[in-house]
Amino acid sequence: MTNSAPKAPPRAGLPPQQREELNRIETQEWLDSLAFVMADGGNRRAAHLLQDLDNYAYFYGVPIEFKQNTPYINTIPAEDQPEYPGDLELERRIRNINRWNAVAMVVKANKHSDGIGGHLSTYASAAELLEVGFNHFFRGHGAGQDRDLIFYQGHSSPGMYARSFLEGRFDEGRLNRFRRELSKDGPGLSSYPHPWLMPDYWEFPTVSMGLGPIQAIYQARFIKYLENRQLKPAGDAKVWAFLGDGEMDEPESVGAIRFAAYENLDNLIFVLNANLQRLDGPVRANSKVIQEFEALFRGAGWNVIKVIWDSKWDELLHKDYSGAIVKRFELLVDGESQRYAAFGGKELREHFFNTPELQALIEGWTDEDLELLNRGGHDVQKVYAAYASAVGHKGSPTIIIPRTVKGYGLGETAQARNVAHQVKKLEVQALTDLRDMLELPLTDEQVAHIDYYHPGPDSPEVKYALERRAALGGLIPARKVDYPHPTIPTGEFYEEFSKGSGERQVSTTMAAVSILSKLLRDKEIGRLIVPIVPDEARTFGMDALVPRIGIYSPRGQNYRPVDFGSLMAYKEAKDGQMLEEGITEAGAMSSWIAAGTSYAHHGVPTIPFYVFYSMFGMQRIGDLVWAAADQKAKGFLLGATAGRTTLAGEGLQHQDGNSLLQAYVVPNLKVYDPAFAYELAVIFEQGIRRMYIDGLDEFYYVTIDNENEVQPPMPDDGRTHEDIRDGIMKGLYLFQRSALQGRGKAPALRAQLLASGPAMGAAQDAVKMLEKYGVAADLWSVTSYKELHQDALAVQRHNMLHPTQEPQVSYVAQQLSRENAPGVLVSVSDYIKLGADGLNGHLDRKLWTLGTDGFGRSEAREELRDFFEVDARHVVLATLYALQRDGQVQGDVVAQAITDLGIDPERDAPVLR
Repeated sequence: MTNSAPKAPPRAGLPPQQREELNRIETQEWLDSLAFVMADGGNRRAAHLLQDLDNYAYFYGVPIEFKQNTPYINTIPAEDQPEYPGDLELERRIRNINRWNAVAMVVKANKHSDGIGGHLSTYASAAELLEVGFNHFFRGHGAGQDRDLIFYQGHSSPGMYARSFLEGRFDEGRLNRFRRELSKDGPGLSSYPHPWLMPDYWEFPTVSMGLGPIQAIYQARFIKYLENRQLKPAGDAKVWAFLGDGEMDEPESVGAIRFAAYENLDNLIFVLNANLQRLDGPVRANSKVIQEFEALFRGAGWNVIKVIWDSKWDELLHKDYSGAIVKRFELLVDGESQRYAAFGGKELREHFFNTPELQALIEGWTDEDLELLNRGGHDVQKVYAAYASAVGHKGSPTIIIPRTVKGYGLGETAQARNVAHQVKKLEVQALTDLRDMLELPLTDEQVAHIDYYHPGPDSPEVKYALERRAALGGLIPARKVDYPHPTIPTGEFYEEFSKGSGERQVSTTMAAVSILSKLLRDKEIGRLIVPIVPDEARTFGMDALVPRIGIYSPRGQNYRPVDFGSLMAYKEAKDGQMLEEGITEAGAMSSWIAAGTSYAHHGVPTIPFYVFYSMFGMQRIGDLVWAAADQKAKGFLLGATAGRTTLAGEGLQHQDGNSLLQAYVVPNLKVYDPAFAYELAVIFEQGIRRMYIDGLDEFYYVTIDNENEVQPPMPDDGRTHEDIRDGIMKGLYLFQRSALQGRGKAPALRAQLLASGPAMGAAQDAVKMLEKYGVAADLWSVTSYKELHQDALAVQRHNMLHPTQEPQVSYVAQQLSRENAPGVLVSVSDYIKLGADGLNGHLDRKLWTLGTDGFGRSEAREELRDFFEVDARHVVLATLYALQRDGQVQGDVVAQAITDLGIDPERDAPVLR
C-alpha cells in the first residue's frame, strides 16, 4: 500500500463527451486486463487481484457499495458444468413414473375418503432435485461411515412412496393405504415423514416446518462431535436438508445458520426448493426470494449456489452480448415469474421479452419454443452440477437454491397457481393431460380409474434405479437400529445417594449434577454421556465439570482464559465432552435430539443430559420435544430451578408451575418430579437401563430444584429398597408414617399427605403442625402423577373392555385405599392443581389438591408459598377442611385454625391476582 493518495485525474477538466469516451476506453482496458489475468493466472488469481484492488480503494476512501447479492443468474456457468454421469433418458422416465404414481396415490386416497388430504404440488416441484440425489449422491446404510442423513421436505412424502413402489418396497395395496395407518388390510403410509409410525423407513420428522433446518444443523455438528471425540470413525457423510422457501419464514429455519458457519459444517447441505410459493400464494411477490436468501446465507458465511435458469436459457445468454437478458432478470419480481410459469410462452413473449433488444434475441422462436425456457431446478444437469460442487466444497456449509415451479406439470389446476398447495384432487382431463405430458402407456380407462403404473421388475427403469441405489449403499429412506448395548452401572454405583447428605444441605439440582459427575467418571459408560447446557452451567452448578471434561469446540482453545491457572478454569477443547450451546433453547434441544438419536443414526448410544431452566424448556421448545418423541430419541431432559416458588426473586416468566403438564401430553415421555437425591438416582439408573438395555422407545423429563435442604436417606422401615425403588418408578411410595401412631392409642383423625418435588418441605412441616390438632398424617412421596394416572387409565380401560372379569385395581388405588391409607387425602405440589386432580375418579374417595395456579411474583420462597397457598399452613387448613367434609371435625375447628394460622379468608385466589 502506498503512503500517499493518488492525485486527482486530469480528465476532470475535459468536456463531458470526451470524458465519457475516455471512461469507456479505460473501462474496456480494465476488462481486457482482467480477461488476460483470468486466462493466464486463472479465476483464483483474478479473485486475489480484485480483492487487492478493493482493499486499495477502501484505504483511500473510495465509496464501494457493499453487495449482498450476485446477479440473478446461475452460480455455476454452463461451461463449468461437469458431464452428467447418468442415463438422462432412463432417469427422465423414472421421474415421470414417480410423478404419476405420487399424484395417483393422493387422488385415490381422497376419492376413497374425501378430505383425507395429501399434497401434489411440492413433489411435483422437487422431483428433479430428489431424483438427482437418489441416483447419484445420497448414500445409504451400506456406505458405512459415509452414510448420509437426509431431511426430506415433509409435503413431498408421496414422491418418496412412489419411488419405493418402483423399487419394489411397497405394493399397490400399500399405496392405496396412504394416510390410512389404521386400515385392517395391512400397514399404511403416514401422511408425512414420521419415524414413530414407520420406524423402518423414516428417520426424521420434518413437516412441522422450521424444525428440519435447525435439526439438520445440529445433526451435522454432532457428527463432527462424535468424530472429534473418536466415538465414530471419521467419514465423508453429509447431512442434506430439503426445505421450502415459504418455510424459511419460521424463526427456527434461519435461527442457527450463523452457528453452522461458525462450526465450519462443510458436511451440511441445504437444498432450498424455491418454487416461489408458500401455502397461500407467492413468498415474496414484490421482490425475489432467491436473492433474499442468497444475501442472508452469504452474510452468515455459507457457500451459496443458485440454480435459477435451465439450459435452454443458456442459448439466449450466450448470444446476448449486450447483457440485456441479465438486466431483465434483475427487474423480475416473483409475482411476475409466477404468471410466466402459469400462462406459458405467450405471456413470456408479451411481457418478458418486451424491448427491441430482447425481442431480437427470440426472433424466429415460436410460443412452443418459449415454453421450453424453464427454471433451473427442473434441469437435472444444472442440479447435478450444483450437488457436485456442494459435496466437494470445504470449510463452510452450503445452500443450494434451485428455482422450480410449484405444481410443475399438473396443468391449469395447480401449476404455479396460488391454490397449488391445497390441491388434492385432479379431474379426469387434468389426469389425461398429465399422462400425455409424462408419456406413460396408460389407456384412457386406466387414467379414469387412476391406475398406478409400474413398468415391471425386469424393466430398464427398475433395474437402473436399483443399480444406482446399490452403488450408493442401498435403498432409502431407511431407518436401521443396530448399536452395542453399553455396560451400565447398577445398584452399588448409586448406593451413596441412598444414604442421604447427613447434616449437609443439598438441592436436587446439585444432587443431579453429582450423579452426572459420577457417571462421567465411569470407565464403561462415562464417554457416552453428553452433558448439554444453554449457557447456564454456573447457574446449575455444572461449572466444576468444565475443567475436567471440557467444552466441545472444533477450534480447540486459541486463547488463554481470564481464569487460567485456577481450579475452575474455562476450558474449550476439540475433544470436549460438554455441549455449551449459548442462549438458545431451540439449539440446545436440537443438539439433545442429535445425541438422543445417535444410537439409530450412527450406532453410538450416547446418553444426553440437557439441563435447562424448567420454564424455558417445555414451554419454549414443545414442538421440538414432539419431534424428539416422533423419532424415538432417548435421554434425559432436566428441568432445573423447577417449581413456581423455588426461584426466589425471578418473577412471572421464570417461575415454572406448568412444565409437568406440558410434558405430560407427550405419549412416550416419562415425567418425574422427585423430592430427594435417592429418588433421582433411582430414576437415572432405571431410565438408562430401560432406554439403552431394554431398548424401550421412551425418554425422561425430570424436574430438579435449587433449594438447599438436608437430603434424607432412603426409608429403612422394614421395606426392602427394591420395593421403594419400584414405588419411585411407578410414581408413589410411602415416605414416612405418622409419629402419632406409635404413641399408644390410635389417633381418631387420620390423613394421607401427598407431596412431590419442592412441595415436600411444606408437607413435612404440615405433618408436625397437624399433630397439634390430633391428626396423624402419613406422608407419601409422589414422584410422577403421570405414571399414576396412565396406570389408572389403563386399568379403567381394561375393566371396561372385560366387564365379566374380576376388576383390576390400579397401583395408586391399591396404595391409597382406605384399608391401606386411612383418612382424608390431600396433595400439595409446586405445580398447578390439574396434575394431581387427574387422580380423582380413580380413588375410593376425593383427593383434595393444592397447587400453584397463577402468575409468578418476584418474591422470596416463604412469601411465594403463602401467596400460592401451598405452604405448611395451607396444607394444614386443607387437611382440616377435608376432615370437616368427611364429617370428622366441626366447622368451628377449621375456622379457629384459619385464625390461628394467620390466613386471610377474604383475599383473592392467586390465579386471579
